[in-house]
Amino acid sequence: MPVVLPLVAITIADDGRMTVTVDGAPFEPEPFAPPRRREDFARVLDQLTDLRRSPVRVEVREADGTVFTDIITPSRRRRTEPDPEPASEAPGRRPATDLVVLHGEGFVPGEDVAVAVVIAHADAAPDGTMRGLVEAHQLAGTPTREVILLGRVSGTLTIGHPE
Repeated sequence: MPVVLPLVAITIADDGRMTVTVDGAPFEPEPFAPPRRREDFARVLDQLTDLRRSPVRVEVREADGTVFTDIITPSRRRRTEPDPEPASEAPGRRPATDLVVLHGEGFVPGEDVAVAVVIAHADAAPDGTMRGLVEAHQLAGTPTREVILLGRVSGTLTIGHPE
């Protein structure tokens, strides 16, 4: 029997309003909530995948007729309690970590942007820009020090060599 994923159809109007259906049934905002807008994209997809705890197929129709499709998987459950401090460290202190900042543009606001070698995902800002943080030691393991930002909805691809 073939695997069938729920189909989430998202339509974006010229004014930025967003309508959502799941397998043809309307997925409405909570009672008394304002209409959904493009900025709600990532939150709605997180909500849908969390509800189902399974991947969903997403089809986004823009007002200009552009159509994007992707499969979105549920985010990992985040721990509610912090990791315990190692006994060798002073209480309340964590070692400093060297971070590398990544930037990209041209993403769909709120879309999931892959940071590859896929070590993390981060959401694009409302203006379509993306800022990801990578620990320096994560880049040290790659011979090219190359990082790829991949928009999972827009298909936008940014390749860089952060310093």
